[in-house]
Amino acid sequence: MLTQTTTRVLEPSDLDAALAILEREPVENAFVTSRVQVAGLDPWRLGGEMWGYYAGGGLRSLCYAGANLVPVCAGPDAVRAFADRARRTGRRCSSIVGPAEATGLLWRLLEPSWGPAREVRAHQPLMVTDRSSTEVRPDPLVRRIRKDEMDLIMPACVAMFTEEVGVSPLAGDGGLLYQARVAELVGSGRSFARVEDGKVVFKAEIGAATASACQIQGVWVAPEFRGRGHSETGMAAVVDFALRDVAPVVSLYVNDYNAAARAAYRRVGFREVGAFMSVLF
Repeated sequence: MLTQTTTRVLEPSDLDAALAILEREPVENAFVTSRVQVAGLDPWRLGGEMWGYYAGGGLRSLCYAGANLVPVCAGPDAVRAFADRARRTGRRCSSIVGPAEATGLLWRLLEPSWGPAREVRAHQPLMVTDRSSTEVRPDPLVRRIRKDEMDLIMPACVAMFTEEVGVSPLAGDGGLLYQARVAELVGSGRSFARVEDGKVVFKAEIGAATASACQIQGVWVAPEFRGRGHSETGMAAVVDFALRDVAPVVSLYVNDYNAAARAAYRRVGFREVGAFMSVLF
């Protein structure tokens, strides 16, 4: 145990202490918790380092430093310490994402050396539900994507990512990492879609899953099918799958300017409980 105020890269032996931090906010921390529960704290398996902030004789906060930089249960002192470490190591991530207050401070501290960002999404409402929709009937045609349907779902995933993030996931390595991630979600039974005549009409994934909470991501409707309610009925179906098979609480976060999506999610039964922030490079 470190008694001084400091940060260090956590080791596999720190797993129990790290999980105790993550369990403080099971919904906010679903993404990081799900990775740690599967991979532990070994950087190679985790896909990045887990930084720990120590103060008052114990581990107080975490920061996942991989493809994303994610502050976890981090107050201002912890965020400043993580920013100091991030400046020293240099930017290796493609985004900073996490609870809006901590992420906002982290970005203000890093922007002079890491900026400019390609885009800053300062307020992304975090929404949750713990029950099936009472207002929207789930789409009975939404189903799990099979392992032999990668060629079917991949173009829809690429279109969603490009539309949402502004760059193609096929850039750089030709999409190898992105395809591996999509395959992982399909293989674990967490990729869902409505398919008509061999075309994906609606799709979404449960991107992070723990025993306490899961997080829906990648919600997308093919452009020619928009405005017909597929996002609502499709989401109602995915929520039912999630509640039945994955976790008792379902979450997502959405851009605040996407008024249509926020309204659709509210009709499905989601309520806003906080906010995330994303900084994209």
